[in-house]
Amino acid sequence: MVRSRHPLPDDIAALLDEHGVRAAYDQRPAYQRNDYLGWISRAKAVATRERRIAVMLDELAEGGRYMGMIHAPSRKDADA
Repeated sequence: MVRSRHPLPDDIAALLDEHGVRAAYDQRPAYQRNDYLGWISRAKAVATRERRIAVMLDELAEGGRYMGMIHAPSRKDADA
């Protein structure tokens, strides 16, 4: 199965920078970044899109979570 790649929209890039979580976003594996963007882009209502962006920003700021699940950094990241 091949997943579609979702480009980072300018508004989300700006929010990542504004909230100071761009580095946390960039450190996540590519599949996680893509999953976040796909989940956000599939929102049909503006309010849903905004809520999903807020969830992503919160998870990146707090760390330890990905799409509502516990997320532990990879060993490669932990050893660095």
